[in-house]
Formats: sequence, structure tokens, C-alpha cells
Amino acid sequence: MKKYILFDHDGVLVDTEFWYYKAGERALADIGFTLDKAQYLHDMTQTWGTWSQARAAGIDEQTISKQREARNVYYQEYLRTEAIEIEGVVETLAELSKYVRMAIVTTAKRADFQLIHEKRQIRPFMDFVLVREDYEHTKPHPEPYLTALKRFGAAKEETLIVEDSNRGLNAAVAAGIDCAIVHNEFTKTHDFSRASYRIKALIELKDIILRVD
Repeated sequence: MKKYILFDHDGVLVDTEFWYYKAGERALADIGFTLDKAQYLHDMTQTWGTWSQARAAGIDEQTISKQREARNVYYQEYLRTEAIEIEGVVETLAELSKYVRMAIVTTAKRADFQLIHEKRQIRPFMDFVLVREDYEHTKPHPEPYLTALKRFGAAKEETLIVEDSNRGLNAAVAAGIDCAIVHNEFTKTHDFSRASYRIKALIELKDIILRVD
């Protein structure tokens, strides 16, 4: 039986992956560059992100820095105005909280995370949250999840990670912790062959955590 769940955030608890992509696409369109979605999805698995295509096309770092600021503004605009709830998340967390302790381990910046959760009911179910500013090496490095494990004082075999991306899965594998991949339409083309579990919805986690090996 699992005693702890470490949740990724974007794409798992809130539907923000697409809007992060759209913000980058919009920022690059401002300078006449078209962001290729298929390449972007591939680059996600390598942690190259929004700007690798622009660099490959010869766009200079000063321009990229300026458009990164624009992307951040656009993203926060989307966070305020678009529907990013995932149906059933709050109810599922309420049910899971009867059996496990939970935390969020995210690459989201603190400002974005706080904006997302100003009026949502997810945070109260979590013992703690680790955002991008809380660790040095980002996923797929294992540091974020190992930091959370240490904070809980948990054993790896007692813990389950919930992710929706190849990058997050690789972080879980590197940390030596079981990982359940929840379906996300935006990242469905990623390679999840090393996942311990594949699920369609978070409510399926209940059966996993109560399983006695």
C-alpha cells in the first residue's frame, strides 16, 4: 500500500499545458516566427522548451529574452481567463486524502502557481508544494522528487508519483519511485513505456494506492 503521492501539477491537476504552449506560440508570432507544435512536443521531452526552434532559426538571445517576458505575460492572461479545471480533481483528492498524504512537485514558477490557485480548492489537500524556485535541477533530473521524498521522510516504495509527461516520468524513474501516467491529450504522443501504471483519470489512483503487493 502506498502512503504518499507526489503530484505533478500542470496537465495533472490543472489543464494548463496547452495554454503554456499557446503563450509561447503567440510570443514568437509577434516576431513573425511560427512555432511548430510537433517539434515543440518533442522538445518538451528533452527539456528544450519553447525557444529551441527560435535559436535553431538564428533568433538572437536578446530577442528571445524579450519574447520570453511576453510569453509569461500571455500565459498569466490565459491563466486568468481560460477554463483550466480538470473535472473531478477536487473530489478525487478529497477521497485520496483518506488514505495517503499528498504534495505537489512542479516546474511551475511560484507566481504562476499562486495565480492558478487563488480561487481553487486543490492546495488544502497538500502537505506542501515544491515550485521551480525550490530546487536547483529541474525534471527530468530526480532532485525535485527526491527533495519531496526527504521532506516527507518517506521511503521510495511507500510513494507514488503522478505525471503526464515523458520528462516527469524520467524524473520519477531516475528517483527510483513508481510512477502513474495520467492521460493528457496534449502529451499523449510521449513515450511512457517505463511507467509503472497508465490511467485515464485520477480516481483510478485509489485502486493503485490500496493495492497490497
